[in-house]
Amino acid sequence: MLYSVILPTYNERENLPIIFYLLHTTFTNAKLNYEVVIVEDSSPDGTLQVAERIQESFGKDHVTIISRKGKLGLGTAYVAGLKEAKGDRIIILDADMSHHPKFIPEMIKVMDEQKVDIVTGTRYAGNGGVAGWDTYRKLTSRTANFLADFLLDPGVSDLTGSFRLYEKAAIQKVLPKVESKGYAFQMEVVVRARQMGMSFAEVPISFVDRIYGESKLGANEIVQYLKGLLKLFFTT
Repeated sequence: MLYSVILPTYNERENLPIIFYLLHTTFTNAKLNYEVVIVEDSSPDGTLQVAERIQESFGKDHVTIISRKGKLGLGTAYVAGLKEAKGDRIIILDADMSHHPKFIPEMIKVMDEQKVDIVTGTRYAGNGGVAGWDTYRKLTSRTANFLADFLLDPGVSDLTGSFRLYEKAAIQKVLPKVESKGYAFQMEVVVRARQMGMSFAEVPISFVDRIYGESKLGANEIVQYLKGLLKLFFTT
């Protein structure tokens, strides 16, 4: 079986080599076949050049690069990555090292044992948690998840999380239904998948705030998330 990791990047020059090394080590130690699809949105910091050097070192069998003109949004990055992904299963995670690939084997084990369509990493169940966030970030995340849970009843504990394992057939069915492009994307994927009768499981993860670079979460992203939440509430 081949696992495809879709990795959207924007200004991740310092983080990309480290997250790729961690992915490579995780899959190699677990004796799993993998590829990483890097979706690069014209980062001004030279992320594309770093990705190209990684591809030269590890080969095109392990590294595919999609270079896009402009910052086109997280949701569209996953759509673009899925078109190029060759794997039987799809993994999405952040490129900023906030998601450690060490949790991937456990997510695969859960999918195999429970025969679910989607396994989502959760910061808010079991021994999951968050490290490195200030009070504002913690409150923002908790509030976002509380509102989504209250209004949408999605059946997962971490609706805004972006560390997930999908059966390829599942995400291929869901994505055409998803309209959100930014931070509401992850939430809408779960809601649409639930509507379609897909099954979920959760794996507790440790989320660690980025060391290099700046967070992409700003006031505009929060507003877009709230708009997406209300739209889903009134239309689902």
